[in-house]
Order: sequence, then C-alpha cells, then structure tokens
Amino acid sequence: MDTMGRHVIAEMWDCNIDKLNDVGLIEQIFVNAALKAGAEIREVAFHKFAPYGVSGVVIISESHLTIHSFPEHGYASIDVYTCGDIIDPNVATDFIAESLESQKCEKVEVPRGMGPVDVKQFNAL
Repeated sequence: MDTMGRHVIAEMWDCNIDKLNDVGLIEQIFVNAALKAGAEIREVAFHKFAPYGVSGVVIISESHLTIHSFPEHGYASIDVYTCGDIIDPNVATDFIAESLESQKCEKVEVPRGMGPVDVKQFNAL
C-alpha cells in the first residue's frame, strides 16, 4: 500500500450504554485497542460529560484513536487513523466494537495522503 495513512471512521450502534458512560473503562479500552494494533502510545486524554457521554483521544506515534459516546442513544463515533501500512486501524476498531458490545458497526476506510479520496465501506458486525 503506497499511502501516508489509513483512516477508519466507525459508527457503532446498540452498544452497552453503561460502558459508553464509563470514562475509565473507555480509556482502558482505547489504550488496549492501540496496544493490540501494535501502536506506540504517546498521550491519553478523556473527559466525562454531565449527565452522560465521553470524549477522548489516544495519541499514538502512528497518529490517533478518538471517541465521542452518546449513551442515551447507545451510539459511539469512533475514529482510528494510522500512518503508514504497518499498523492496521481495523484491528483497533474491531477490538473497540467488541469491547463496547456494539451490535451494529459500520466502517469506512479512507486512504490518506494519496490524492483523490477512494472511500471503501464495509460492515464489521
């Protein structure tokens, strides 16, 4: 693959609402997802909103993993971007979907840094 990066954008529906509202658990899931994909973690920052919802980012040497959760809808918006072709962002995305008990996960992978965007969409669950 001749690209600067791979960017997976995932829509996760029908997730475990308690998990979506647990900032500590989501942070742990995202750190583990990055490690499972073989990424090198640089920074971690997560925030719990009142009355519900979590946003966060794991900065990795290869780019980042992010989440915005909406427990009231059982939904999470996930973003996993990895530079180069050594780290597969789908490994991290699939781990996150399993960990959040997502019943429906729609993913789009966008190659980055190659010029015109060629979007490939596929469903994980």
